[in-house]
Parts: sequence; C-alpha cells; structure tokens
Amino acid sequence: QVQVVESGGGLVQAGGSLRLSCAASGSIYRINAMGWYRQAPGKQRELVAAITSGGTNYVDSVKGRFAISRGITKNTVYLQMNSLKPEDTAVYYCNVDSVDYEDRVNSDWGQGTQVTVSS
Repeated sequence: QVQVVESGGGLVQAGGSLRLSCAASGSIYRINAMGWYRQAPGKQRELVAAITSGGTNYVDSVKGRFAISRGITKNTVYLQMNSLKPEDTAVYYCNVDSVDYEDRVNSDWGQGTQVTVSS
C-alpha cells in the first residue's frame, strides 16, 4: 500500500501565495509521476500540474503562476501557488503513480487540502 499525505492549504487573499506539500510512503519502488488536481464545488476534478522524469505540465489557467517541483526526498512534491485568484478556490488533491516491489502499477490519492482565496 501507498500512503499519500498533503498539507499546506488555507485561506489567503487574492494575489497571495500558498505552498502545498505532498509526501508518499509505503511500498514504492519507483514513482512514475506525481500530480496536483483540484475540485471546486459543483465542478469536475481537474489536473492542475504534473511532474515526471520528462518534465512538467500545467493547466492553462495556472501557467506562469503555479510551479510544481519534486523534493530532495524524491517521494515528495510541492506546488507553489502565486498570484492566487478566487477561482483557484478548491480542494487540492495529490496523486502518485508508482510501481511497487512486485512490479504492480498503483495510482493513489491523498485526502485533499482546502485552498480558499478571498477577493
């Protein structure tokens, strides 16, 4: 099993910044990708940013404002969010795609962290 834990959400005024953290632990041989998703009330969950060995990608609405990065401990990932807007308000989820020691592919989610941006 893989455990995924997010932290760093909160309430911030428009134009402010937050940094989300995500740590994965458990039966992990290799991480193929880590990503941040968000879900606002009444909307579908969407991919915000993802990082693999090949690079990063972002949804258009956050390009130039958000940055995803891996930690020194490679089982961690961060999302630096700058110039936040009220429309960024959502529950943010971390997703980890990994391979375990029995060569099984897993995709695991954290519990989510609330980000609220006030106008």
